[in-house]
Amino acid sequence: MLEFDVPLKQSELIRVALICLNDDPFSPLYITDNNNILVGSVTDGDIRRGLLKNWTIDDTVEKIMNKSPVVALYSLDASAIEQVMEQHELSLIPVVDEAGVFIRLQKRIDSESAIKSRRKNPVFIMAGGFGSRLLPLTKECPKPMLEINKKPILHSIIDGFIKSGFSNFYISTHFLANVITDYFGDGKQFGVSIKYVHEETPLGTGGALALLPKDLPDLPLIMINGDVVTDLDYEGLIRYHESSDCEATICVREFTYKVPFGVIKTDERNRVVDMVEKPEHKSLINAGIYVINPSIIKSVESNVYTDMPTALTSCKEKGLSLQVFPIYENWLDVGQHADLEKAKKNAAD
Repeated sequence: MLEFDVPLKQSELIRVALICLNDDPFSPLYITDNNNILVGSVTDGDIRRGLLKNWTIDDTVEKIMNKSPVVALYSLDASAIEQVMEQHELSLIPVVDEAGVFIRLQKRIDSESAIKSRRKNPVFIMAGGFGSRLLPLTKECPKPMLEINKKPILHSIIDGFIKSGFSNFYISTHFLANVITDYFGDGKQFGVSIKYVHEETPLGTGGALALLPKDLPDLPLIMINGDVVTDLDYEGLIRYHESSDCEATICVREFTYKVPFGVIKTDERNRVVDMVEKPEHKSLINAGIYVINPSIIKSVESNVYTDMPTALTSCKEKGLSLQVFPIYENWLDVGQHADLEKAKKNAAD
């Protein structure tokens, strides 16, 4: 076992916690007070839930931390500490004395590889669209195969999942399917398994789910549009989903629109009640990445065109619970020429 001694103080800012989690997204951060007593822990999921509650990265970690983290007592031997970590599926645990004073952090040497080896979850990538808004570039090349930094977007998406420990891929194809299948084959050259779901006619992002094989692992599936450029940690996304009782998790991005004029609000008698100069409106937009339980897949009708928002709305109406996962990492939907140029510029910087 390795030993670490890097807790944060409860007065530290959330932005600092974000930097630390970027260095090691597989482990929580532990928090102490000014007397070095362990008072909480912070995970990637805690931060995202805090942002949804309108906390900002300039608030303190005390506001979002879990105040009852699992700990190991200093009096325990190494094997007993290992048992506590295994029982709670932890890769890192704080060791404290009888008064709760922080002593050290302990982490298994193979913890990261152990986490990654568990990820048998299937990944479903939507790559069958025509990419009409990117003509003439997509006349003879599927949009997911357009290159950014000399690598197809689809290749970068798969690389991102491999980095997070995923190896079981399904790709939905339609337009110029052979360009994709010829490039990736069965995935062996990338050290993964790739299988293809071909849409004879476009079925939409939701309808394509019905074409997946019936023998998928009984695990949540990650679904992503084939034109999304992001450095999202998919392992963190899966853990966030698994920590809830929701049937689906929708990744969202905060979008701010600034009205370029002064806005005047009136009452029913046309009397002015408020005047706001160039107000900003914030909304959560669909980022084109989902985690869905097998129950969602089974609910999709065969050979019926359905987009994912429609499919998920139908599930919600049936009583299934949905949640959102806010993305603060780099994210871009490459739908138009300007988006593609922006993605190329970001990759070059």
